[in-house]
Amino acid sequence: MDKAKDFKGKFFLLFMVTIIFIFFITVRLPWTTYSAVPKPREAPKTCPFRISERTITPLNNTKHLLVSAYMDQRVKGFDIRIIGIFRRDSIQPLYCLFCCAGDLSSTTPPTTILQHSDNFGFPFATTDVMCQIPQNCNATHVSLLTQPGRVKVFNQMWLPIRNQKTKGKEEKKFQFDFTVCVSNLFGEYNNVLQFAQTLEMYRLLGVNRVVIYNTSCGPDLERLLQSYSQEGFVEMVPWPIDQYLNPSRGWLFSEHGGDVHYFGQLATLNECIYRSMDRSRYVLLNDIDEIIMPYQHNNLMSLMDMLQQQHPNTGVFLIQNHFFPKKRFEPSGRFHLPQWNKVPGVNILEHIYREIPDGHEDMPHKMIVRPRLVEQTSVHNVLKTLGERFIVPMDVCRIIHVRTSKRGSLTLQQLNEDKRLWDFQEKLIPNVDKVLRRAGLLSSEGQS
Repeated sequence: MDKAKDFKGKFFLLFMVTIIFIFFITVRLPWTTYSAVPKPREAPKTCPFRISERTITPLNNTKHLLVSAYMDQRVKGFDIRIIGIFRRDSIQPLYCLFCCAGDLSSTTPPTTILQHSDNFGFPFATTDVMCQIPQNCNATHVSLLTQPGRVKVFNQMWLPIRNQKTKGKEEKKFQFDFTVCVSNLFGEYNNVLQFAQTLEMYRLLGVNRVVIYNTSCGPDLERLLQSYSQEGFVEMVPWPIDQYLNPSRGWLFSEHGGDVHYFGQLATLNECIYRSMDRSRYVLLNDIDEIIMPYQHNNLMSLMDMLQQQHPNTGVFLIQNHFFPKKRFEPSGRFHLPQWNKVPGVNILEHIYREIPDGHEDMPHKMIVRPRLVEQTSVHNVLKTLGERFIVPMDVCRIIHVRTSKRGSLTLQQLNEDKRLWDFQEKLIPNVDKVLRRAGLLSSEGQS
């Protein structure tokens, strides 16, 4: 009996040892199957937690707004330019914080804050914040602090740094030859026909891309914009400035009031230059109802090849604006086309009378610029440039601007006949019909 118990005890002990051994072999102890060296884990990223995907981002603990951040190493001692809209009477020291490929940098010395000189008396002005990237930092995003030192990373809003490889080398092949920057649409602007004619005229002249900053517009123009965006010719940039400030509908604070000039037009013009700096050879800065028209060349590239050869160090070409009164019509009605009768807006082909510049008044200019030679711009001239300026003679190039007359009621004898647009009518008219039809804005009745 004792032997039987002893045998059962030994058997049970052997059985338990065997079970424990198998358990350690297969589950617990990686003796031979697994390496004793633990697999290294990927270091957890500490930034950025909150990346701003908006075009306007409030800056914490300030009254300021941030627009975008760009690599800009053209100014000695700086690497980054942050474009913003700052309240001029509450500028305080700011500090750049960088996300270095997932790791947080130490805060840099105080930034250099550059207010643009044109503010037209408004409380808010376009402002550049300049800062330097710390050594050994592969910066991908940047944030601004009002106090140096420890930060609550979860509360920081980060801006992606664009134009990462731009270092002023113009030898790089550009994606586009010409980009038109339009700033900006607001209110119930619904001038569909002139909008389509202008964009199609620019396409015939060699423009590859149109960037439009849109606060709001009329329903028909919205449909046309969506169609152009889907095609890829127009890049729409949302511009909800009215959600943050009381934007002015005019250009002068003393006359129009508000927080910022003309729905933040100056900020959008500068933003568009930097947005285009790495991808477009030339940028045209003008309004949507203006066409920068060459008069001795059939396209913009031929014009600029000539001007650039004659003025190789020039980065800013100033084009004089000429007004075509929209209440003065070409008498024959040749281009009063039936298919456009129900399309809202101005038909620019019907307006051939141009105001003669008053010798006592400076005509406003718009610009064609080489973006890599521009630091800051205003509406009618650049504020800071690395190149020279040149005023293009009006017989070479001028702006066709169909609008309300600036000089009141003028007789035909006081106007010049200018049919330059008619040189393109054979291609322009069917192209306009095509884009209006594609957007569902051209009725079948009376189509050409």
